[in-house]
Amino acid sequence: MEWYTPFITMDIGVGEKILRTIVVYLAIAILLRVAGRRLMAQMNSLDLVVVLLLSNVVQNAIIGPDNSVLGALIGAVVLIGFDLLLDLLTQRNRPLRHLLEGRPIELVKDGHADRAVLARVGISDRELALALSRHGVDRVAQVQAASLETAGDLLIDLKPGDRPASRDDLAAAVAELKALIAQGRP
Repeated sequence: MEWYTPFITMDIGVGEKILRTIVVYLAIAILLRVAGRRLMAQMNSLDLVVVLLLSNVVQNAIIGPDNSVLGALIGAVVLIGFDLLLDLLTQRNRPLRHLLEGRPIELVKDGHADRAVLARVGISDRELALALSRHGVDRVAQVQAASLETAGDLLIDLKPGDRPASRDDLAAAVAELKALIAQGRP
């Protein structure tokens, strides 16, 4: 027996390996879509346990009875390639993107959190407050709109009076003050 045999001898065919990988990929994608974005947005220690165990649970479904290096490489290439293909397709096809990724979910509107939506996506008031504070927001009342995006990110739009001053805002204020001083007006 040659030393390289375990590296290249696969116990299942390449076609089966590709099919297994794609089926498991799609099944996990659907499960994560159904489970919601909270898992991605604000992963706590229990969510991490789920993700780690999930990868272990589906491993055998992908590799089957095959433990060869070649089989593992084929599975890895198919996973990455299929992910890139779906990414490309969803960028070019809005209905497919909405089907696979969903749409943003509005959590806050006009300074008021939508309790029903928060409950539906599994985010508590405390978790919302923590997420807002990570973005420098002290109170929900400061928020014009906040949405949970398809990738699990929180997009926040502050009310005009609560937005931080930009460099341009400061430059305009300084210019206005200089003009007032030049006119001799206090």
